[in-house]
Amino acid sequence: MGQKVVIGITGGIAAYKTMSLIRLFKKNGYEVRVTATRNALQFVTPLTIETLSQNKLYTDMFDPNRTMEVEHISMAEWADALVVAPATANILGKFAHGIADDALSTLFLALECPVFIAPAMNNNMFGNPVVQQNIKTLQERGCRILSPNEGFLACGTTGSGRMQEPEEIFATVDEFLSSDHSLQGKKMLITAGPTYEPIDPVRFIGNHSSGLMGFCLAEAAARKGAVVSLVTGPSHYTAHHRNIRRLDVKTAAEMYQQCMQLVDDQDIIIMSAAVADYTPAHVAPEKIKKDFAQLSVELVKTKDILASVGKIKRDNQLLIGFALETENEVENAKKKLHTKNADLIVLNSLRTAGAGFRTATNQVTIFSKDGREFASDLKSKQEIAEEILQTALLYIK
Repeated sequence: MGQKVVIGITGGIAAYKTMSLIRLFKKNGYEVRVTATRNALQFVTPLTIETLSQNKLYTDMFDPNRTMEVEHISMAEWADALVVAPATANILGKFAHGIADDALSTLFLALECPVFIAPAMNNNMFGNPVVQQNIKTLQERGCRILSPNEGFLACGTTGSGRMQEPEEIFATVDEFLSSDHSLQGKKMLITAGPTYEPIDPVRFIGNHSSGLMGFCLAEAAARKGAVVSLVTGPSHYTAHHRNIRRLDVKTAAEMYQQCMQLVDDQDIIIMSAAVADYTPAHVAPEKIKKDFAQLSVELVKTKDILASVGKIKRDNQLLIGFALETENEVENAKKKLHTKNADLIVLNSLRTAGAGFRTATNQVTIFSKDGREFASDLKSKQEIAEEILQTALLYIK
């Protein structure tokens, strides 16, 4: 198999279960390295960890006996995945807010691979709004949270906060890392995020897109073997997979220019960005002062990237567009499918609670040129990305 996993252990009683998790990964052919916080070593010993993992434990950033390599950087480059089990409320807070004051939290910031986090704590702590907000933040940034089970807790109470069993954690990570390679060798162009159209040096016209859907598509495609060019408007999300080349733009014109330079060399093009339809005709050179009772801004149409690509795409290229509608949704999506010469259109609806902009979930309907429809339930955007790619695989030429 040859997959490489870093397991992070923090200071909770469930740390003893992590020894079984290490064994499961080793038994199934994984290479395992472990990093532990100082508090974790109150529950498990370095000797046990090193014996089971067959690798040196990394716990001290300033170990005088370390090699000359910068260990948290070399481990980050080595890993195919990071699995943090158990994850305490403390480490969740550090991860969510970019605090790097020990080996594990510093490693987390250096990673460019998938991260799996298995929280474990008292049920009241787990339900605390601060902890829940930190979990939400990490999910929005692409971390995969392995939600704790309900059961008897170390504090003597019963509730939600019990770390998933090692077998459950291993199965989730193994399934993810053993995903198919159905897009191996394919070149993909994916657009993501909003565009910002400047009015003056301070203000702009934009929209509420966060870019999460496009980033999820890029990660999912890269895991399947595709080489991805991700052209993204302003977004705080990070592209983790080494097969993703991120190209940042701000305006619709910049996105158009970047896409048109890349499109001829692509097998699959997915236009999931929320590109502005209009841009100011003139950009004020200085900040516009609040000296007017009313202010009019003349707008002109931006270039239609999807339509432009549709006009020049080859028969062996697959073009997928997105439609976000608030009325006559199906009719408008099908119209867009044909007028833009796309092969598939993914319809988003703002009418569905939990779908659309700035949410971790989505619900879509995919319409194909040959008249088929594929509808999803409300799911995480990572899961929706998988469904979109599975549908695309039906039409790859």
